[in-house]
Amino acid sequence: MNHLFEKRVKRIYTMLSCFVLVAVMTVCPAFAADDPLAVVTNLSDFIFSLIRAIGLILLGFGVLQLGLSLKSHDPSQRANGMLTIAGGIVITFTKEILTLITG
Repeated sequence: MNHLFEKRVKRIYTMLSCFVLVAVMTVCPAFAADDPLAVVTNLSDFIFSLIRAIGLILLGFGVLQLGLSLKSHDPSQRANGMLTIAGGIVITFTKEILTLITG
């Protein structure tokens, strides 16, 4: 029973990760512009969207780790899960954090 549950959770996580990766790769087209500042802005937006996708994947992996640690009563895995969730949140909102810092 435990092995079947873990296998299902890993399969769901893998499918969601692939979906997010495909969505990020297909949503961000690069358009050429005459204004060099617009080109830099487009590149910046593209890079921050990739960083956000990585943060969301880490966030999902952290939730998976935390869930599995609660099921197996493993405190070290629980701590790693919480740290991964915190890191995923920080990475996901990097652009907003940098905007707040720089003003």
